[in-house]
Amino acid sequence: MTTLAPPPAPAAPEGRHRAVTRPGSRLGRLFTGAPDDPRWARPALWAVLVLATALYAWNITSLTGNSFYDAAVYSGTRSWKAFFFGALDAGSFITVDKPPFALWVMGLSARVFGYGNWQLALPMVAVGTGSVALLYRMVKRDFGAAAGVIAALVLTLTPITVAIDRDTNPDPVLVFLMLLGAAALMRAVRTGRLLPLVWSGIAIGFAFNTKMMQAYLVLPVFLLVYLWAARLPLGRRVRNLAVATVALLVSSAWWMVVVDLIPASSRPYIGGSTDNTVWDLVIGYNGFGRILGASSSVGSQGNGASFGGSSGLYRMFNEIMGGQISWLIPFAVIALVGGLVLCGRAPRTDARRAGLLLWGGWFVLHYLTFALAEGTFHPYYVTAMAPGIAALAGAGGVLLHRALREGSAVRWAWVLPLAVAATTLWAVVLLRRVSGEGTGYTVAAVVAGVAGTAAVAGLLAGRLLGRRRLLGVAAVAAVVALLAGPTAYSLSAATTTSANGTNPTAGPSTGGGMGGGQRPGGAESDGRSARQPPAGGGPGGTESDEGAQAGAGAAAAAGGLGGGGDTQVSSGMVTYLKKHQDGATWLAAVATDQTAAQLILESGQPVISMGGWSGSDEAMTLAKLKSLVAAGKLHYLVISGGGQGTGSEIATWVKKHSTAVSAYSGLYRLDASAVG
Repeated sequence: MTTLAPPPAPAAPEGRHRAVTRPGSRLGRLFTGAPDDPRWARPALWAVLVLATALYAWNITSLTGNSFYDAAVYSGTRSWKAFFFGALDAGSFITVDKPPFALWVMGLSARVFGYGNWQLALPMVAVGTGSVALLYRMVKRDFGAAAGVIAALVLTLTPITVAIDRDTNPDPVLVFLMLLGAAALMRAVRTGRLLPLVWSGIAIGFAFNTKMMQAYLVLPVFLLVYLWAARLPLGRRVRNLAVATVALLVSSAWWMVVVDLIPASSRPYIGGSTDNTVWDLVIGYNGFGRILGASSSVGSQGNGASFGGSSGLYRMFNEIMGGQISWLIPFAVIALVGGLVLCGRAPRTDARRAGLLLWGGWFVLHYLTFALAEGTFHPYYVTAMAPGIAALAGAGGVLLHRALREGSAVRWAWVLPLAVAATTLWAVVLLRRVSGEGTGYTVAAVVAGVAGTAAVAGLLAGRLLGRRRLLGVAAVAAVVALLAGPTAYSLSAATTTSANGTNPTAGPSTGGGMGGGQRPGGAESDGRSARQPPAGGGPGGTESDEGAQAGAGAAAAAGGLGGGGDTQVSSGMVTYLKKHQDGATWLAAVATDQTAAQLILESGQPVISMGGWSGSDEAMTLAKLKSLVAAGKLHYLVISGGGQGTGSEIATWVKKHSTAVSAYSGLYRLDASAVG
């Protein structure tokens, strides 16, 4: 078995290396790198970070995110109570269906800079670029500067990552926190100290308060890597893990415990839950419901709707998902296996093997979870898998290149060329799927094919002839070949003028229906509208009764509290509601979150979502409705025919005791006298 020795210690400066200008100058190291870094390393990193920032922030003032979360952020700027709970509306009637940490991040930006497109996008751009920098640092530490730069570049150009980092979904914050947890874990593995492991647990706890159970996908591999590779006796490893688990649980559960301990009458309804508790949201809608697609109390409302194609091991390669994430999966798999073999019989605490186990486990666990999930699945979820693929591409690629160059075994002459050839072939297949969608994709296919062929030939010839310079040139050609396709898709995502904020994807349309595959800027798959800044009443703004933007509120109100209907919430209706709000806390009550969010953003006023996202939440009861009307806190409801259960009961009562507003179909006025 071939085992590579650890990289040799750097020699004194001889052209390839140089010392920093002043020993101990952290500012100098920020721009020039550490003394043992190659001359090109820090400039290359800065170039990648500039590229990432440009892709994620291009035309930032026009970025439109997910209106559902945008409305909650706006509401949080109007009310600290809504801010804490993550309420959809400033009146704190119902929360969004996720914990609020990402909303807090965007909300603080909006409170400091004012509410608007770039203010909400700025934190996402920052954490997206921060994830690239953090991945570089982690991979470089164990595998060298070249591996770090490649990993950072691959993550930067992952198409779905570009798309989601330009959005206001919580996933960019989730990925950054998970990487922080991984960085702290590896520090604990290398040093044997307890504190970094505790910080790792805390980081994952904050990630849990960003997107709940998805944050825990990396915990099994964190546990195994620490138990295997930490520089401590087994007893101390187990003890440290126990302490870190306490930190994890406390940082994960504190918000949930606080919210569930507050009486339901004093807080918003927990959107997406079946019993108005955060715990049910954790194990149901945002837990087993995503995996099992169940509708029971265990699965909650994970109803199986999938925007990424049918579940199965091939899902990441289908026409919807392939162009978003799969480009370098063949290379990552070969690099992982080859890298682990190359580590051979290294000591238990070998940092390179620990790194490969971390990133390999990260990739495999995410792949299996996302591929086999039968619940609601959006393509942008897989951005959490991208760091694993990127790290394996950088670390494994460098190990395979070193084995090709220095290894004595004949078999290593074929592994890297095989990985490049297989991945290039897959890239060409993906690009041929969209060959009619623009010349950029055709050019990318040609570049990938030509560069890939040159890379494979150069790697084999360089090994056969013993030409190290040729091997270096071939390695550069391989990088070009493997990133040509992702670059074309990423540029598409970065330059689109009107992205799909709810279900963002990169590149052209390659699928349809519930499978998603939207061309960025196309019609939204599930009915949410692109963000419109509030017409008035926002931080630093002035409220205007006539401020409704024409055409911005065309979302359909559902039948009853969740069925299909044809009632339209128009801008004219919004203007009418604002003129006749008569001091009520809420502008109106509507069937679902989608309609409520658009009304909030258009009017700048609180709006009640009676049925949550799907219309099936029992957030509004007839008794609660009567109480709000009697107190003068609510005058108007928007309802339509149909509906079942509570929705039908409320609709029947409203139609019997209210006054229909004849100018707007489905709009009803209720006054305190109706309750008596």
